[in-house]
Amino acid sequence: MGSHARPNRLHKTGARFATVALFGAVLPITAGGIAQAATPAATHSAEQNDGAPAADTQDVPDIAADHAYLLDARDGSQEREMWAGAKADESVSMASTTKIMTAVVVLKHPEWLDRQITVKQEYRDYVQANGASTADLQTGDKLTVRQLLHAMLIPSGGDAAMALADNYGVGSTTEARVADFERQMNAEAAQLGMTGTHFDSFDGISHGDNRSTARDLAKLGQRAMLQPVFADVVKQKKYEADAPAANGHTRYYTWENTNDLLGTYDGALGIKTGSGEEAGYSLVFAAKRDNRTLVGAIIGADKEVFGDATKVLDWGFAH
Repeated sequence: MGSHARPNRLHKTGARFATVALFGAVLPITAGGIAQAATPAATHSAEQNDGAPAADTQDVPDIAADHAYLLDARDGSQEREMWAGAKADESVSMASTTKIMTAVVVLKHPEWLDRQITVKQEYRDYVQANGASTADLQTGDKLTVRQLLHAMLIPSGGDAAMALADNYGVGSTTEARVADFERQMNAEAAQLGMTGTHFDSFDGISHGDNRSTARDLAKLGQRAMLQPVFADVVKQKKYEADAPAANGHTRYYTWENTNDLLGTYDGALGIKTGSGEEAGYSLVFAAKRDNRTLVGAIIGADKEVFGDATKVLDWGFAH
């Protein structure tokens, strides 16, 4: 089975852990990581309803993060701005929240969800070389696209993201296919009107120009949640999968979600965490209560991102 490389505890894109076992020999493997967090909030008032009195300057979420945004998803096909932080439209590094767009591009081909993809050593080498978060996929295993989406979105596996980019891009080499996939990501961003966003990465490890805004990421999260497969994946706290291994045995994987809102916030639906030494902590989040769905984003923050998201959601449901 080979050696199992363990990346550094602080991953550039954020992950908790993955457990892998081969039938006949259980091998728990911890792919360490960090559950995202950000700090307290901004000073923008909520959008006023027609005829409503002006909002008090203190009537905003009590957090310090400026790169933050909240929208009311309404029926899913439209959204209404509820609150924008002071820097909601400033482009900054978004870390692993990048993987939301990776999933959106992949899901443009739902007919391929059950297609099997063979894990290449190249994918493991990538996460090891970059200190990326990992689902600890094993070389030669065959996982379906659906399983790889879970591996990418739940433990934030950069190896799974690379497998998807390599197989959904067009070109004669891995480098060419990945570049084409990133082109598809930018084309989709343009179509969604994400004017403050640019991708140069399939997983959030930037090559110098991988950035977005809180407004754009909230919009992306809202659109992604319209995809039933995506919505089903990101709400799961834990996922177990089995896959044919290279030696003919069966490999068992267990992935746990990096999103601490799940199971702690009433009505939480997902969506995606992100963290990095330069990017800080980020979170795109969603929750539903009383037939209302709110979607928000906090990026480039400094710890406590789950507490801040809780405050933003509480404020939103109270308005």
